Amino acid sequence: MTKEVFTEADWRRLLEHLGEDPDRPGLVETPHRVHKAWKHWVSGYGQDPAEVLKAFEDGAEQYNELIVVKNIPVYSHCEHHLAPFFGKATVGYVPNGKIVGLSKLTRLVDVFSKRLQVQERMTMQIAEALMDVLEPKAVGVVVKCRHLCMESRGIRTAGEETVTSAMLGELQPNLAMRTEFLALARES
Repeated sequence: MTKEVFTEADWRRLLEHLGEDPDRPGLVETPHRVHKAWKHWVSGYGQDPAEVLKAFEDGAEQYNELIVVKNIPVYSHCEHHLAPFFGKATVGYVPNGKIVGLSKLTRLVDVFSKRLQVQERMTMQIAEALMDVLEPKAVGVVVKCRHLCMESRGIRTAGEETVTSAMLGELQPNLAMRTEFLALARES
């Protein structure tokens, strides 16, 4: 069975369905632009987290404290309404002999945020991928996002943030380490 390809003609049909004229000057290029935008917004499906997290053993053999990257941008779309949600992520880990370049943590967040998501699953996917590939002693992820499906429809409450977290490895039983990670995640 072959998959049917979703094309610019389908976006044009959507405009017509909404009651718009896709031939009016402001909308002529819209099907092309929207098609291109959605390819970008869901490009995470074509990325392998293990490829993004190429680890190396260079100076980390003795390091056994938290490494934390904060304020990582999150731009995603909720799988229930296809509405955007956006915010920031904090990702931290305690190495076990291997480290990754700091930009790789940002790329890891990007891989999972560029898929149709729910924030809770995305948070766990980021943490589990880091744990699986890097095999650190501990991993912590905190994600804070605003959801346009809540802000622009339904309850319509602007500015509320949803906060999710995942603590794996030593961050689960070690209260002191967990407290340190959460304090670092909260600092501005």
